[in-house]
Amino acid sequence: QVQLVESGGGSVQAGGSLKLSCAVSGIDFSRAFMVWFRRPPGKGREGVAISYPDDGRTDYADSVKGLFTISRDTGKNTLFLQMNGLKPEDTAMYYCAARTRAGSWETFNETGYDYWGKGTQVTVSS
Repeated sequence: QVQLVESGGGSVQAGGSLKLSCAVSGIDFSRAFMVWFRRPPGKGREGVAISYPDDGRTDYADSVKGLFTISRDTGKNTLFLQMNGLKPEDTAMYYCAARTRAGSWETFNETGYDYWGKGTQVTVSS
């Protein structure tokens, strides 16, 4: 059974930091494409950051470049998202997702991912 369980969300003031975690089980984490998405209030889900499995590459949405850092601990099957310089517009439910399929896909298109967590809420006040 595949499980992705997010944690680390909470309420912070603008300019603050949070570190999200996603504990993964049931898949070969070391070979999975791992991504963080978020869903702001009243909006659709949007991609935030991706961690590639083979070469350690990462990529980010333009809105979070230089502020957020995605990383993974393969030994602990855990994905992280360090979020610094948080803004009110970062308020959202944050989800981790995994892709285990071969083939090509659009990086931040949610249809490209096979498994999802239930999310953790991040609220940033001004």
